Amino acid sequence: MASADDKSYDDINVTPMVDLYLVLLLIFIIMTTAGVQGVKVDLPRASSKPASSKLDAPKTQAITIDNEGKIRLNTTPVTISELESKLSQLKAATPELPVVVRGDRGSQYQGIMDVLDVLGRVGITQIGLATQPRK
Repeated sequence: MASADDKSYDDINVTPMVDLYLVLLLIFIIMTTAGVQGVKVDLPRASSKPASSKLDAPKTQAITIDNEGKIRLNTTPVTISELESKLSQLKAATPELPVVVRGDRGSQYQGIMDVLDVLGRVGITQIGLATQPRK
């Protein structure tokens, strides 16, 4: 019979080595993140005034066509010819005039097409069509 002293040790206990590697990895992570702070610099100052004020931006004009076919520029009722003349004046004052067309769901398509035709004749290219999202 063989005694315990004659037993060969083929197994290596790796638990202490894994613990050592994990501690070294933890130290490496902490030192790497601590060294990524940045260099202090004296940053330039920006003016407190905004880049473009609201007065400089063109005011969006709203054209509304209700279900009876009546046209309003903002809140003022207008005819097609009055709409064209007023938009021409606004376009002369502000070349990049934005316009939003708001057509009632029950309005006839021809009324909206007449308004879009006027916008094309005046030369307004920034046109939005107002809609509501589906529920």
